[in-house]
Amino acid sequence: MSAVAPALSNDQSEAYDRIAAALQDAGIDLADSAHAPPPRDRGACVLAVTGRAGSGKTLLLAALVKALTAAGVDLVSADWEGRRRRDRRTLAVLAPTNKAASVLRQRGVPATTIHRILYTPIYAPEYEKIADWLAGSGARPPVAGLGIEGLTEAALDRAQAFYASLPSVPGALAAAGLRGSDFIRGWKRREEPLDVGFVDEASMLDDRQFADLKDIFPTLVLFGDPAQLAPVGQSGAMVFDTLPPPRRLTLNRVHRQASDNPILDLAHALADPALTFEGFERLVEGAALRDTRVELAERVDADAMARSPVLVWRNATRVRLIAAFRAAHGAAEDLLPGEPLICDGIELPLKHRKKRMDLEARGLIKGAQAIYLGPGRSPGFARVHVVGAEEPQLSVAAIIKIEKPDEADPAIVTAATMGAAFLHGAAVTIHKAQGSQWPAVQVFAPDLLAAARSGRAEAGVPLWKRLAYVAVTRAEERLIWVTRYRLARPTRPLGTDDLPARAAPLALSGEA
Repeated sequence: MSAVAPALSNDQSEAYDRIAAALQDAGIDLADSAHAPPPRDRGACVLAVTGRAGSGKTLLLAALVKALTAAGVDLVSADWEGRRRRDRRTLAVLAPTNKAASVLRQRGVPATTIHRILYTPIYAPEYEKIADWLAGSGARPPVAGLGIEGLTEAALDRAQAFYASLPSVPGALAAAGLRGSDFIRGWKRREEPLDVGFVDEASMLDDRQFADLKDIFPTLVLFGDPAQLAPVGQSGAMVFDTLPPPRRLTLNRVHRQASDNPILDLAHALADPALTFEGFERLVEGAALRDTRVELAERVDADAMARSPVLVWRNATRVRLIAAFRAAHGAAEDLLPGEPLICDGIELPLKHRKKRMDLEARGLIKGAQAIYLGPGRSPGFARVHVVGAEEPQLSVAAIIKIEKPDEADPAIVTAATMGAAFLHGAAVTIHKAQGSQWPAVQVFAPDLLAAARSGRAEAGVPLWKRLAYVAVTRAEERLIWVTRYRLARPTRPLGTDDLPARAAPLALSGEA
């Protein structure tokens, strides 16, 4: 195993070696930190690393990224790919949602969304020279020869320092005082394949996305949790279930960093086939008595709902909790700055494909979390903060709907003719929460009890257990198990002062 990798458990080491062998067949030698041009007769290779929460999937992924970087493989983002060379080898680290990609970046792994890697930006020529220089494939361009108004040598120094800490061309250009609208002329659908792809949260992939990824990446490694909920419409099956056993690598051991985590202990207890819902609630009660990271609550915390939604099973419960949240904050028909939103898709006709690609590339894809900042300058526009996006603040033509209990038609807060559609985000279903994590998570237990009483199962596992597993593992630091249909009054007004103007730069790390 390469000296670049941190100390791994036995099953992590076995998976690392299996992936390293597949990469060596593709011309990348992790042991000697070297690479060759892709072989001409290169066949497709798909592997899957599966394991429950805490088994070390992210630690393994980070170790492989470090080893590939040490072998001279270039990290490719959706922002810049540099000049094509026959001997160049590349790696892209992907996730199905903005939030999932953001979780990886917070752990030091540079990641982008699958949507963004399907599109490539078209840069203005003068900015291409700066991007080439930052990416190491060109000389530093003289400021005078670029003809960019207001650009100085000091600004280029700031761009270089930013890129050294976080390899993002748009981020570096923003550090130099430039905006995306200055240097990105548009977006185009990717036509040529890439090289090596790592996909986290692969349990969320549907068959179409999987087929797209196999077309793009000759070497593809999926990282997924088989205990989560499968995509809707796939009968409980996940894309890695279709791979032959030799192509599936399983991590069984709970990694040492998670060995004293009561939240993960609860998640793993759900694997016991004899465990009932009542038995699981007793485990939650016991964990709450022993550890402050688990809490029992009779009321939903209205303050917390502004930034991390309550997780529920039933849509009717979601709508009722949102109505209660808005009433507690004194919100009327209009939205208040600081209210949370969930993107429900982009509603644009085919002739506006370029605009759709621009919005998706900037992180506004279905399921993305956003915070309402206020109305835009033009009628029908709204200013929003897209959670997890590198440049999170934008103004967009918006169709914002707020559903109400016992009413068939939602209230339309902002009604552009076309644009980004949003629903309120103070509560979300557990299905939509997959791929996201929050420091503290509230799980609405009465809904899980209803799922248990329904007797429903998915792929042979009681549905309530899959729901509970996904809900519990969304919590990074604190799990709040809400037992009653009650809402506590908010202690502070809604606001936006806590929102950053852009994502913070992060260095690559092997921690998980």
